[in-house]
Amino acid sequence: MFKSILNKGRRLAGIGSIAAALAAAAPAMAQDKEPIVFGGSIPLSGVFAFAGVHIHAGLTDYTSWINSQGGINGHPVKYVMEDTGYEVDRSVAAFKKITGSNKVPVYYGDSTGFMKTIASELNSRGTTLMSGASFATALTDNEQYPYQFIPGPNYSQMFGIILEYIATQGKDGEMPTVAFVYSDTEFGKDPIESGKAKAAEMGIEVVEEIVTKPGSVDVSAEILKLRRVRPDFVVFHGYVLSPINEFMVQMRQMGLDTQFMGTFWSSDKLIINKMGADADGYMGVMPYNYYDSAEGGPMLDALRAEAEKSDPDAGYRPTGYMQGWFNAMVWTEVIKRTMDAGKELTAENMAESLASIKDWDTGGIIGIPVSVQDMSFPVGRIWRVNAKEARYEPVSDWIHLD
Repeated sequence: MFKSILNKGRRLAGIGSIAAALAAAAPAMAQDKEPIVFGGSIPLSGVFAFAGVHIHAGLTDYTSWINSQGGINGHPVKYVMEDTGYEVDRSVAAFKKITGSNKVPVYYGDSTGFMKTIASELNSRGTTLMSGASFATALTDNEQYPYQFIPGPNYSQMFGIILEYIATQGKDGEMPTVAFVYSDTEFGKDPIESGKAKAAEMGIEVVEEIVTKPGSVDVSAEILKLRRVRPDFVVFHGYVLSPINEFMVQMRQMGLDTQFMGTFWSSDKLIINKMGADADGYMGVMPYNYYDSAEGGPMLDALRAEAEKSDPDAGYRPTGYMQGWFNAMVWTEVIKRTMDAGKELTAENMAESLASIKDWDTGGIIGIPVSVQDMSFPVGRIWRVNAKEARYEPVSDWIHLD
């Protein structure tokens, strides 16, 4: 499987030449204007390649699509990236290489580690606005990271959306109980304290906290703890798949009727593909519509059409693809607003343009108009796995945190 991911990554890396060809064929009005560069540190190899290849495809396809629409205010768009292997030092080197030979107003970062590491240089340069794969709560600290944003809700906001849903699921006037299960990593610990505070504020009792190593581990002792407290909901964070599957299967074997929920990176079809029927009922918070959802809209329709055109045999596009496309949509909106205001594309001016986004219609990528709050888009919806149909289906309205 890993070999096939690498092969796909190499094949997708070649799409950049196709995007360049499409840019060259864009409407004539764009040809006499300076290209706008989308830069990226993209993990086409390494442990995050399973998502990186799809992020890359989303960025590439969006570039092709926007150029077919005449670019941004008549400027063609050029997407320039380097494979980082999901290593911070390689990501930093890629950033310096790409920005050293191009004027890059917007850039995709492949990890929280890279985005934190590059922050001081990004701040001192004042030339580039950055977003990326990370939904880390820390990156919405405007004082420390004024030129970085989250292309959706941060992890703390995801927990807030999940708890808003859980609060509606009580019976006979009683609030449900919840347990948090998270990895012993910076990623895993990110939203836990704010999640506990939010739960207390809402009157939801957190009856247990379980911390594990990420990946496949023996969780029998942890499951016994959960059996004793019998939570109505278990919220997982800091994992992609394992040990979510182990918890779900073993707790159900014990006859517990606990409902299981997860955040963005553990709410794609990987869990369905790996667990099959055992994934039925699993729920996740998602800031975008799924590629194969019944939802529609002009931009979502354009995304699907572009995806089909670029790779007709690929079928379903994972959430990484949706996230890559949405990143590029936000970049375009920010650049356009800055240009329309007659301002230079500096990081400060673009950050101001980002902060001005209110009630923005994303054309169906997100199902309601969205507003930027603290350099993020605090919106999401709860989706539940229908294992028989091998898809996620919505079980809540869109929730936009104030």
